[in-house]
Amino acid sequence: MRRTARGSGAILTVLAAATAVVVTMGLLVSTAAPAQAAATRIMALGDSITGSPGCWRALLWNRLVNAGHTGIDFVGTLPPQGCGVAHDGDNEGHGGALVTNVADQNQLPGWLATARPDIVLMHFGTNDAWSNRPTATILAAYGKLVDQMRASNPDTKVLVAQIIPMNPSTCGECAQRVSALNAAIPGWVAGKTTARSPVVVVDQWTGFSTASDTYDGVHPNAAGDQKISDRWFPALAALLGAGPNPTPTPTPTPGAGCTAAYRTANQWPGGFQAEVTVRNNGPVAVTGWTANWTFTGRQISQSWNATVTQSGAAVSARNAAWNGSLASGATATFGFIASGTGSPSPEVSCTTG
Repeated sequence: MRRTARGSGAILTVLAAATAVVVTMGLLVSTAAPAQAAATRIMALGDSITGSPGCWRALLWNRLVNAGHTGIDFVGTLPPQGCGVAHDGDNEGHGGALVTNVADQNQLPGWLATARPDIVLMHFGTNDAWSNRPTATILAAYGKLVDQMRASNPDTKVLVAQIIPMNPSTCGECAQRVSALNAAIPGWVAGKTTARSPVVVVDQWTGFSTASDTYDGVHPNAAGDQKISDRWFPALAALLGAGPNPTPTPTPTPGAGCTAAYRTANQWPGGFQAEVTVRNNGPVAVTGWTANWTFTGRQISQSWNATVTQSGAAVSARNAAWNGSLASGATATFGFIASGTGSPSPEVSCTTG
């Protein structure tokens, strides 16, 4: 009898232990935290305009978060450098750096290995223009950096700036060198972009004034920081997609509420550079726009941020893939270089849809 009692007790003990394990496992399963999506890692890459202190990054970070893009992480091997605004300040803005040197010395792969970006914002080339590096050499450096980004992450998305103008007192040729570089960037991008790893032009040059938007003819002041942030935002937001609680987009009304304003941005003997700003003045969003005007005796040679065609004197500019959707009150700006003399001021019409 005693033997039987001991056996029953042992069986009960084993059952109790097994029950405890099952209960414990059940508790573990029921209290496990749900998996969260990894944050999108964004690297701002460039020179002192990006990093010292690069307060446009603080403005951009807060605008993205306020728009609902909370799953983002600004990354880089350099820490934040002030600005007096709470933000994620990690970056890759190296003061005094030349993009040609960064490429020649293979500095980027180490930064990429640490930061592991999904998206790169590249505003680079100011010091190269100052150092009179040829445009073709700068573009070759851009290409090498993009190749290194793709080697690190084949799905890297790249936003490449047409850099802000500069007019330092010690470099009389710098303004034209920057203009030449910016004019060549869209063509380079067209040959470099892929469906898996898109490269997108962001026009930081048009409408930026070295007199009112910089403190020394080169580096942005508070007004310049705001303009730089404003130009990055729509292109970056488009790559990030809608925020967690997007506002429903009203059904667009084709052909309504679109206006366009023309401005000559720069001119020289035998040629000029101009910009057109398209604005959605209608009450609802539009999904595409086209600007038209007449250019008698002038021929457009290069354009950016729009597909521009010219037949005789008739010019038509259709939105790019990334700037066709405009909310009510929103604007998009494209630019071009043309041959001809004088400062034209054509009347530009605009249609949507």
